[in-house]
Amino acid sequence: MARDISTVGVVGLGTMGAGIAEVLARSGLDVVTVELDEAGVARGRGHLEHSTERALAGGKLDAPGRDALLGRIRYGTSLSDLSDVDLVIEAIPESLGLKADVFTELDKITRPEVVFASNTSSLSITEIGVHTTRPGKVVGMHFFNPAPVQKLVEIVKTVVTEPEVVTEVVAFAERLGKVPVVIGDRAGFIANALLFGYLNHAVRMYEQRYATREDLDAAMRYGCGYPMGPLALLDLIGLDTAYEILDTMYHQSRNRLHAPAPLLKQMITAGLLGRKTGRGFYTYDGPDSPNVVAADVASTVDASGARPVARVGVVGTGTMATGIAEVFAKRGLDVVLRARSLEKAQASVARVKKSFDKAVVKGKLSEEDAAAALARITPVTDFEALADVDLVVEAVAEELSVKQAVFAALDEVVRPGAVLATTTSSLPVIECAAATSRPSDVIGLHFFNPAPVMKLVEVVSTIATAPDVVATASAVCAAVGKHAVHCGDRAGFIVNALLFPYLNDAVKMLEAHYAGADDIDTAMKVGCGLPMGPFALLDVVGLDVSLAIQRTLYNEFREEGFAPAPLLEHLVTAGRLGRKTGKGFKDY
Repeated sequence: MARDISTVGVVGLGTMGAGIAEVLARSGLDVVTVELDEAGVARGRGHLEHSTERALAGGKLDAPGRDALLGRIRYGTSLSDLSDVDLVIEAIPESLGLKADVFTELDKITRPEVVFASNTSSLSITEIGVHTTRPGKVVGMHFFNPAPVQKLVEIVKTVVTEPEVVTEVVAFAERLGKVPVVIGDRAGFIANALLFGYLNHAVRMYEQRYATREDLDAAMRYGCGYPMGPLALLDLIGLDTAYEILDTMYHQSRNRLHAPAPLLKQMITAGLLGRKTGRGFYTYDGPDSPNVVAADVASTVDASGARPVARVGVVGTGTMATGIAEVFAKRGLDVVLRARSLEKAQASVARVKKSFDKAVVKGKLSEEDAAAALARITPVTDFEALADVDLVVEAVAEELSVKQAVFAALDEVVRPGAVLATTTSSLPVIECAAATSRPSDVIGLHFFNPAPVMKLVEVVSTIATAPDVVATASAVCAAVGKHAVHCGDRAGFIVNALLFPYLNDAVKMLEAHYAGADDIDTAMKVGCGLPMGPFALLDVVGLDVSLAIQRTLYNEFREEGFAPAPLLEHLVTAGRLGRKTGKGFKDY
C-alpha cells in the first residue's frame, strides 16, 4: 500500500486537519478534504492560505511552490467525495460519537482495502475501529500541532490492527518527512500520557500556593531547559483540551495523578481557557495572542529588607561547592572556602583557576578579572575562619547527619545576623535549621549543576525562616546573576518534584512493554521539544540518584503514583546506574 498512496482524504479542516492537508500536499500528494458545510470549508481554506503565506514570507516556499501545493488540495462537504482515495485521515473534534459516525459512513463509501487513520490525541482507536467492518485497517496517526512544523507522529496500533498496515503507515509517515513512533492503544499515547501528568502536578502546586506561576514556569525553563514552563504551556494547549485529555486518561488508568486538578474545572467554568480566550493562568493582550500583559506579571520577592552581604563562606570542596565559590568570586564577593584539609581546599581553588583560565581563552573573561576573582577566594580548614562572613553556603555530602554536624559547628562560630544556607537538593532544610540555635536565619539555596552555567537557584523557606533572610537570599541571587524561584520546604522543591514523577512514569511505560525506550525518548524530544528524552536523562543523572530522589518523594507525599517503578529498583540492584557505569537503560 505504501507504494500506491497518491490521493489522501482528510476529514475535518480545523487547525489540525488543515495542517495535515498542507503536509500531504507539500509531499506531492493529491488531497481531498471534507468539512461539514461551506463555512467550514472557507475557514479551512483560510488556515491553509495563511499558513502557506507565512511559509512563503519565511523563505520555506517559493510562489510557484505555494501555488502548486494549494492546487493539489480539493474541497468538499460530502464524505462521498472520498470514494476513490487511497487512505483517509480523520481530524474532527474529540468526540467518540462523531468519529464513530464518520468511520461508519467511510466504511460504506471507500474501497475495502483503504486504511483509516484517526488523528485523535486521547480517544481509543479500538473503540473507533469497531464501528467499521475493517478494524484491522484502522490506526491512530497522531500529528502534533502545528502539523507542518512538528516532526513527531504517533502511530497507534490496536490488538487487531494488521501488522502490514502498521508497517505501511510507518513508511508513509517517513515519506512525509515525519518521525514515527509505534505504540499500543492507551489513553494519552506516549507524549500526552507523560506530559499531562506533569502539567497536572504543576497546577496542583500552584493551587496549593506552594509556588507562584512565574516561579513554577521559570524553574522548569532554567532548571531543565524546557522550551516553556508548565502553566504557560497549558495556556497554549487550552485548559479545556487539557481537562478532556486528563479526564480520559484518568478513566482508563484510575491513577490519581491523572485526575484533573479542581482548579482546572473552576477556570474552564469561568471561561479562562488560556491564550484562545485571552486569559488562562496568565492574561494576554487579546484572544489568540502570545503576549502576556505586563501588568499581569507578579514581581519577585521584595529584596528591600535584605541584609548586606559582602563576604561569603562556602563549606565543602565537591563539584557544587567549587562551582558556587567560583560564582561568588567572579561577581566580586570575598569567599572563604572551608575544607577538611588544606590539600582539598587548594585542589578546589585549583579547579576554579582552571575554569577561569578556560574563560580567558574563550574571551569571556579578561586575565586581570580572572586573577582578581581568584584572589578573592581564601582556602581554610577551621570553622573559626568563617566567624565574620555575612552568608555561609553549606555544600557537603547529601547526608543529613553530616549536614547537621556542619550547621551545629557554624552556629557556634558564625556571627549573629549572618545567613546560613544549605544547597541540599532533597533533604528537609528545617532539619538543618534545627541543629542551630537560630532557625530563623537558615534557608535553602539549591544551586543547579554546573553552578557557574545554570541560571536557576531554588530559594527554600522553612516554616521558621525570617522574611529578611528570604529577601537577602533573593538579593544575593540577583547580585550573582542567578534567577531565584521561591518555594516551601517540601521534598523535591519545585524542579525535582515535577521532574522525577514524570521520569518514573516513563519507566513504568517501558516496564509495561507499551513502547520502547528509544521511541519514548524520541516522542518527548521531538514531540514536546525537551532537550533530552526521559531515559537519556535518567542515565545522565544516575539511576541510583534518581531512585533515591523518587523514594524521598514517595516517603514524603505517600502518593501511590510516586512509588519508584520496580524496573528502576532492579536496574540499580544489578549495578546498571547509567553513564557512570557504562550501562543504564542504554549501553554506552
